[in-house]
Amino acid sequence: MKPSKNISRLLEIMAALRTPETGCPWDIEQDFASIVPYTIEEAYEVADAIERNNLDDLRDELGDLLLQVVFHAQMASEAGQFSFGDVVEAITTKMIRRHPHVFGDARAADGGMAKGQWERIKAEEKAEKRARRVGRGLPAEDHGAGYLDSVPVNMPALTRAIKLQQKAAKVGFDWAEAEPILAKIEEEIGEFRQALRENDAAAKADEFGDVLFSLVNLGRHLDVDPEKALQGTNAKFKTRFHAIEDALQADGRTLNDSSLEEMEALWQKAKTLPSGSAT
Repeated sequence: MKPSKNISRLLEIMAALRTPETGCPWDIEQDFASIVPYTIEEAYEVADAIERNNLDDLRDELGDLLLQVVFHAQMASEAGQFSFGDVVEAITTKMIRRHPHVFGDARAADGGMAKGQWERIKAEEKAEKRARRVGRGLPAEDHGAGYLDSVPVNMPALTRAIKLQQKAAKVGFDWAEAEPILAKIEEEIGEFRQALRENDAAAKADEFGDVLFSLVNLGRHLDVDPEKALQGTNAKFKTRFHAIEDALQADGRTLNDSSLEEMEALWQKAKTLPSGSAT
């Protein structure tokens, strides 16, 4: 078996890995659910390579993500459900249908018009999918009949909070402006303080979640993506902590033999450094 630029070789490798008796025991043991964490992890690693502007890593990470698609398709093929070719046909059909201004006679003068066509066609596809399910004697929705049930459960929690809020806002369940949300955040913090006083573990977790959800709502109204905002804060924390580490190392010391007070003083000093100056 030799490497190749042809997708067929990757399909052959995956089939060989899943072949009973001669394949890889680990690959053979996997199912859709067990592979999900790896699929999500690979998507994040693609995003990380892009964030670092490392195209060599991006090439490799895209390959790892493609392997996940092939893995899922191979398992579906073994179950007699669909093949990798069916996956490719489904997405090419979708892309051609959703871009009538490119592959048909429709016109889109700008990105807004193109997005509007995309959303309209997407809604038509969902209606057709529901009709097919009903025709097979199944419920119209496989994720529940509630209005918010279509928001995927396995999204990162902050992203899912935004999606839930955005969908609720479409039917008018939303604050008109940001200011009242600040009051709501203060209210939730008060309830969190009460849970702390009572030392109720379940209540603490519940109220903490409410505070986060309210903060996400505020960010949404201010056009601040909470996921990106927290990523920025994470990067800032890492940079400043490295500054503490570097300062201690220059003094012949380590993090483990320094007191909290010493590290706090170095932290405050790191806050005055230009962004990106600490490594």
